[in-house]
Amino acid sequence: MNERYRDRAEAGRELAKRLQKYAGMPDLLVLALPRGGIVVAYEVSISLNGELDVFLVRKLGAPYEPELAMGAIAEGGILLLNDAVVKYLSISKETIEETAQQELAELQRRQQLYRNGRPSPRISGRPVIVVDDGVATGATMKAALKAIRRKEPSVLVAAVPVGAQSTCLELKAAADEVVCLEMPEPFMSVGLWYEDFRQIEDSEVTELLQKAFERQKNEEG
Repeated sequence: MNERYRDRAEAGRELAKRLQKYAGMPDLLVLALPRGGIVVAYEVSISLNGELDVFLVRKLGAPYEPELAMGAIAEGGILLLNDAVVKYLSISKETIEETAQQELAELQRRQQLYRNGRPSPRISGRPVIVVDDGVATGATMKAALKAIRRKEPSVLVAAVPVGAQSTCLELKAAADEVVCLEMPEPFMSVGLWYEDFRQIEDSEVTELLQKAFERQKNEEG
């Protein structure tokens, strides 16, 4: 990789260049993993003329080790467990259910906030591109892909501007196509490959979704 991305918007425009075969595809849906993925996905959706929305996934942190994922919960209440972690730490069913309920409440809060009353998009039978600003371990992306696959899209693509090489290879088991623009070694972290990697606020997610929604309405109208 020659240069770091200036910011997520530039990364999104670069990513869109590699996804041009999907441009103008009927019913194309671009799903962002918020919050970092929304800025990247916004640029991709404009370039490819696809509908933009979010797909929400929350990590389930292990007891006393919240950074360690014992699983994830995705939109629609889909629960995905990391069996190896659950078994190794002997985590009880009650603990998993309690943690899942807490994270589901936060997921639903964000869903309500981001969509502002709009329904979740239809996924079945549509070409879907799932976008984030990068993947390190890829836990969130893997959970999202598994959950989206259950909704039977016609094509499922995972797309990121930068990722750890081993993770990008692992994602191929969950998607029909994986686009990792850059796979630098050593990888270290996603933020290292951006000059501007500021935190994205809820308000920015809402604003970009609203802009995309209005753009699509104008095109349809």
